[in-house]
Amino acid sequence: MNIQGKKISILGAVRSGIGAAKLAKQLGAIPFVSDMSSMEKLSDQIKQLEELNIEYEIEAHSEKVFDADFIITSPGVPGNAPVLLKAKEKCIDVISEIEFASWFCKGTIIAITGTNGKTTTTSLCAHVLNEAGYKTYLAGNIGFAFSEIVLDVEESDYVALEVSSFQLDHISKFRPKYAMILNITPDHLDRYDFDFNKYVNSKLSISMNQIESDCLITNVDDRTLGLRSINTQSELIQFGIENKIVLGAYLLEDKLYFKNIEQSEFICDSQSMQIKGEHNIQNALAVICVTKKIGLTNVEIGNGLKSFSGVEHRLEFVKEINGISFINDSKATNVDSVWFAIRSFDRPLYLILGGKDKGNNYDQILEPVKKHVKKIYAIGSSAEKVYEYFHSRVETEITDTIEKSIDKSIKEAENGDIVLLSPACASFDQFNSYEHRGEVFKKIVNSL
Repeated sequence: MNIQGKKISILGAVRSGIGAAKLAKQLGAIPFVSDMSSMEKLSDQIKQLEELNIEYEIEAHSEKVFDADFIITSPGVPGNAPVLLKAKEKCIDVISEIEFASWFCKGTIIAITGTNGKTTTTSLCAHVLNEAGYKTYLAGNIGFAFSEIVLDVEESDYVALEVSSFQLDHISKFRPKYAMILNITPDHLDRYDFDFNKYVNSKLSISMNQIESDCLITNVDDRTLGLRSINTQSELIQFGIENKIVLGAYLLEDKLYFKNIEQSEFICDSQSMQIKGEHNIQNALAVICVTKKIGLTNVEIGNGLKSFSGVEHRLEFVKEINGISFINDSKATNVDSVWFAIRSFDRPLYLILGGKDKGNNYDQILEPVKKHVKKIYAIGSSAEKVYEYFHSRVETEITDTIEKSIDKSIKEAENGDIVLLSPACASFDQFNSYEHRGEVFKKIVNSL
C-alpha cells in the first residue's frame, strides 16, 4: 500500500505508537503523534520524535488529530475514549498498529492470541522455528512493536506475533497465515462494558480475514471456544489434553503427539521440557500444530520444545533464601493465570495478590487457594477487595506494597515454602507495567 504523502495521526507515544510513527515516516507519510501523558513520563519518546523530526503533542488530543487520512491507535487507548468517538463521528478510519504494519509485511505472520499463555507460546514458537533454522521475528505485545521490524522481514521469514484483544479491536484487513486462539476466559472486562461476549468476539476476529489456504489453531479443551461457532474459511486444527483430537496435537501418558489424517506421530516427552505445568503443555501443543503445518520435522520440534527455558515474569524462579523459594509471576494479570500458577506447585504457598482490579471474580481460584495457600498478602488499589473476599477463608493481610509483603514472608514462611507474586491484576496502580512490577519484586528479593 502506498502511503506516501498521507497524513496519519497516531494516538499514544509508547512502544507501538513510536514504532508506527517511525514506519510512517520511512514510507513517506506525514505522521503526527498525540498522547495524553505528561512530558516527564514521555521524555525518552519525545527525544526520539524530535530526532526524527516528527510532529507531536503531549498532555492533550487537539483538533489536529482529526486532520488526517486515517488514525492509528495504540492498545492503551480505550475504545470509548472521546478522541476515538469523535473520529468515528467525523468518519475517519481508525486502525491498530498491527493492522498498519501488516500492510507492509512480506513474510509469514503467525498471530497468537488468548487470555493466557500468549507470551510463552509466542516466545516458544519463535524459539522452535529459529532453532530449526527458520528466521523468525518476535513482535507485537512482546519483543518489538510490529512496525519496528516489519521492513526487515523478508519473504522467507516468519513473524511470531503476540496479539491482544485491544489490537484486534481495530483491524480491518489483518490476515495472518496462521492464527492461534489459546483460550478465552473473562479478562479486561472493564474495557468491554463488562460484557464477556464483546471480549470473546474481539478474540475471534483474529481469523475473520483468513482464506482456505490459511490455518486456524484452537484449544479443544477451552469451554468458551467449545461453545462458539467460529466463522472462518481457513483449515481448523486443534490441540488439547482432555478431549479427543481429529487433526492436531494432544497429550497421552505424558507424551506429546501430532495426529494427522493417517497416523499419530510422537514429538517429545513432556517431562523432558524445561517449562512445567499443564498450561505449558497446552502452549507446547499449540506450537506443535503450527510448526508441523510449516513443515518442521518431529525431531526439530522436539528439540526446540526441550531447549526452551521460559520467559521472564512468568513463573520465573528468582532466588532461594533459607529454603524459601521466591517466584515472579508478575505477568499473571487475571484470575485464570493465578489458577494455573497455583496448580504448578506442590509446595505450600504465600501468595502476593492484588493491583489494579479489572472486574475480577475470585470464585474460580477459591478451592486451590484454600488447598495450597498458607497466607495471602493483599497489595495495591484492590487490596481491600482481596481482603474482603479471602480473609474468612484463608489467612489474609493487607500489606499494600510488594516490599512489605516480602518482608512479612521472610519472617513467616518456612523451609520448603514458596513466596509467589501472582497478582491477578493489572499493574498500573503502582507500576508502569507488569514488567516493572516484576523487576521491583526481583530487585527486592535479590537484595536480601
